[in-house]
Amino acid sequence: MKRRSFLKGAAATGAIVATGFPHIWNKNMDLARAADGEIKVGVLFSLTGTTGIIEESLNKATLLAIEEINDAGGINGMRLVPIVEDPASDPATFAEKARKLVVGDKCVSVFGSYTSASRKAVLPVFERRDNLYWYPTLYEGRECSKNVIYTGAVPNQQQNEFIPWLVQNFGKKFYLIGSNYIYPKEENNYCKKMLESLGGEVVNEEYVPLGHSEFSSVINKIRSSEPNVIFSTVVGDSVVALHRQYRAAGLDPQKMPMASLTTSENEVAAMGGEAAAGHFTSAPYFMVHKSPENERFVAAYKRRWGDDKVTHFVSEPSYFQVHLFKQAVEQLAPSDITPPTIREAVKGQELMAPQGHIRVDPESLHTWLWPKIAMARADGQFEVLTSSSDWLLPEPYAAYPGQSCTEAGLVQK
Repeated sequence: MKRRSFLKGAAATGAIVATGFPHIWNKNMDLARAADGEIKVGVLFSLTGTTGIIEESLNKATLLAIEEINDAGGINGMRLVPIVEDPASDPATFAEKARKLVVGDKCVSVFGSYTSASRKAVLPVFERRDNLYWYPTLYEGRECSKNVIYTGAVPNQQQNEFIPWLVQNFGKKFYLIGSNYIYPKEENNYCKKMLESLGGEVVNEEYVPLGHSEFSSVINKIRSSEPNVIFSTVVGDSVVALHRQYRAAGLDPQKMPMASLTTSENEVAAMGGEAAAGHFTSAPYFMVHKSPENERFVAAYKRRWGDDKVTHFVSEPSYFQVHLFKQAVEQLAPSDITPPTIREAVKGQELMAPQGHIRVDPESLHTWLWPKIAMARADGQFEVLTSSSDWLLPEPYAAYPGQSCTEAGLVQK
């Protein structure tokens, strides 16, 4: 079977589930074997629903990495077989599909999730079965699971440089607007702590439902409270609505910009460059980053999925985490490939990713990353304004002094 036909069919229909491929992870979850030179992995990103706007690109980046690995001969000669599921932006469906992938399909790892709500929904499945979930999204921290490999940024990796930069360049009055779930609330908790240390203030803090599209009342409150910065943790297609309505209201990003942790090239492409221009994002990766690794990644992504497609700060870890998986599994004999052995092998793994040299922290299973601050341009891309001088340690409990994530688990000092 041609590789492109194979992957296209898997992504579009999930028909691969019914083909009866032998599996590597046996029913009793205590032995493993490489059957017919294949390793089954799950791909669990929403292709439909409110976060489908962003998650379909994570699915594409994951499949691209799998395809690259297979084209180069696989992992010690074994092909990766992706089992693709669409949880449709619904946490309950995420949990249902995760059980299918882990219990029914016997996948040795699953790559998936964008929202923390969906990650929290699947977490009991992976902890109960001692399987591995690879989570590529920037998130709020305050989690220390030995069954998740976290490759996205945590609050200290997005805000430690961003908040002081915003205060210095625009002022100390912040309006906090986010989607109504754990990630925005925890990010805002960290933001408020940083603002307090800088003598800043929060003029309002507001949350809207996932998928929310009517921001006229929010715009009116912003106009009346006159903040220096609108700090946004709105996600999904709500990002598009917020930016368009901000622009339609005649607000000026030079005087009152939106500073986001969640607005990437993908959302900018959906809203149009003019609606995004002049606003700011903090993230470890932007498509315009200059490096040989990124040039290869962008070129491969466009070649595989279309010249009009963009890469962004969640598709990039979706891509590199599959290559981290490969590096870990390469160290194992076929008979030893199980989720627990993969977890041990990935600790301390380093990789030259598109954003720079990254490393999986062996204590927390979070990733050392390269923070950057960028401004959106009218052409749909970003201009990187600042880049960290070194990779930054992930601190998932930075907002909670006295707590830390170690190999032994969560430690209270």
